[in-house]
Amino acid sequence: MRDDRLTELISTRVHRPGAVAEAAAARRRPSSLLGEHGKLMMIACDHPARGAVRVGDRALAMGDRIELLDRLCLALSRPGVNGVLGTPDVLEDLLLLGALDDKVVIGSMNRGGLAGTAFEIDDRFTAYDAAGIAASGFDGGKMLTRIDPDDPGTVATLAASGRAVSELAGHRLMAMVEPFISHRVDGRVRNELTAEAMIRAMGVAAGLGNTSAYSWLKVPIVPDMERVMAATTLPSLILGGEVTGDQDAALNSWSKALTLPAVQGLVIGRSLLFPPDDDVAAAVDAAVSLL
Repeated sequence: MRDDRLTELISTRVHRPGAVAEAAAARRRPSSLLGEHGKLMMIACDHPARGAVRVGDRALAMGDRIELLDRLCLALSRPGVNGVLGTPDVLEDLLLLGALDDKVVIGSMNRGGLAGTAFEIDDRFTAYDAAGIAASGFDGGKMLTRIDPDDPGTVATLAASGRAVSELAGHRLMAMVEPFISHRVDGRVRNELTAEAMIRAMGVAAGLGNTSAYSWLKVPIVPDMERVMAATTLPSLILGGEVTGDQDAALNSWSKALTLPAVQGLVIGRSLLFPPDDDVAAAVDAAVSLL
C-alpha cells in the first residue's frame, strides 16, 4: 500500500467515519454466491480478532495490518476469487479501499473465544450481528461453533449460534457454521480432526436455528472425507487450516474434496495469504485452478 493510500485511509477513518456506510451502500453486489467457475472461492481473514496472528513459525505474521491488507487486496484481485470473510475492521478497510465490488462478503460474528485463553471455548458473539450484516448489504455471517464435551460454556455458544442462524435466515442471508468437536489438551483447546468427530459436529451444526434453508457448513480436511460429507445435504465449503510446508499436498486434498457433491467451494485464509514461498498470487491461482 502506497503511503498516500494509507494516509487517505486513516484520514477517512478520522474525519469521515460515515464513509464506511457510504462505501457499503455504493458497493456493486454480486448476482450469485457462485463465481463463473460454478463454485464459491473465498479468502478468509478473521483470525486477528481472535488474537490468532501466528502463521507457521512467524509469531506475528498477521500483526502488520498494512501488509495484511496488501496481501488481501492482491488475493481478491486474482481471477476466480469471488468472496471474502472477515471482521468489521478488515472488511471496512477493504470497503474504503474499493476492494469489495462484485465480491460475496461474509461477516465473522463470534470472536470472543480468544486463542490461548482460559475462556477460549466460550465463543461469544463480539463482532457482527445479523442486523449489522444486513445493513451493510453483505451476504451472510460466519460463526465458529466448537463443542467441548467437558466444558459447560459450549451450550452458550450453541444457543448463540442457533439464534444467529435464525436471524440471518430472517434476512435471507447465508449462515456459515464452522463446527468442531474440541478438547482442552495440556491447557490448550485442540480440535478433533477425525471423521467420527466431524460427522458428529456437522450433525449438531445442521440442526441449529429455526430453519436450515440458508445454512452452509465450513469444514476442514480430515481422513475419509467421502464418509464425512455423506453426513449432510447442506452446501459446504472446505477450509484451509494451518499453513504447511507441503502446498502440493494441501492442493491435492482440496481437489479431492471438491469432487464431493455437497462441497461448493473453498474458504482459505493463511494458506493463501501467507504461503511458504510468500507468492500470494501463485498460491491463489493454484487454488482457483482446482475449481
